[in-house]
Amino acid sequence: MVARLVERYRNEVAPTLAREFDLKNRLGVPRLEKIVVSMGLGKVMNEEGRLEAAAAELARITGQQPVVTRARKSISNFKLRTGMKVGLMVTLRGQRMYEFLDRLIALAIPRVKDFRGLPPSGFDGRGNYNMGLSEQTVFPEIDPGKVQFTQGMNVAIVTTARTDEQARRLLALLGMPFRS
Repeated sequence: MVARLVERYRNEVAPTLAREFDLKNRLGVPRLEKIVVSMGLGKVMNEEGRLEAAAAELARITGQQPVVTRARKSISNFKLRTGMKVGLMVTLRGQRMYEFLDRLIALAIPRVKDFRGLPPSGFDGRGNYNMGLSEQTVFPEIDPGKVQFTQGMNVAIVTTARTDEQARRLLALLGMPFRS
């Protein structure tokens, strides 16, 4: 079974982008490459079980087991040593990427409190978009009653677009609710 956004991309989004940006080669049409979902866990050192709970919730949200990220350098002001566990990360590609993006757009983003659209300033100048969520309970897979720790996460959407304008149009046609 093909994800709903894959069908939409093939049938509506790709032809529209090719027409709007006058792209002759179909491989030059911007598309999604990967989505990286990450959590920074600065308080892992102090609280027992926080890393395991966050890993279980991130796995439930993305459908893929997260990788533990470690500190590269020691920073004494933050009581951080090289090799300490500081976060979790999941890289989604293919079918899982489109399913996650569909759930993010249709279910999670509308559940954000006082939501008025995504800021267009999240583009990095190379056609990639970064956004943050303040808590993991906006996803329907997470039961708010069972959450021990409220944890924010970052979502990086990597595209093959050459400019921010192409990436913004691609994501807007896929349904991302940008602020005007």
